[in-house]
Amino acid sequence: MIEPIQISEESDSKISIKWSDDAETSLFAPQLRRACPCASCVNEWTGEKILKDSSVAEDLTFSEMQIVGRYALNFRFSDEHDTGIFTFKYLRQLSENNQH
Repeated sequence: MIEPIQISEESDSKISIKWSDDAETSLFAPQLRRACPCASCVNEWTGEKILKDSSVAEDLTFSEMQIVGRYALNFRFSDEHDTGIFTFKYLRQLSENNQH
């Protein structure tokens, strides 16, 4: 299983992750907010995205970042949203999708 070995806040809107396979990726606050997997952003029964991408400001920043157990991160964004739990697997997937 590929896991993060280092997570760094590069700025108030960018995090960088160094992975156990030596890959290094970057993710941005607006990108993560638009991909939030919580029940407020995604219908938990259908999996359909509820959050409108256009409602997320391009200048959105991180207010706080916390590790959740040994498997995920939680972010508080500058719009006060803080209910999403981003598993490391999901963060890696988002990173890889961002590179294509």
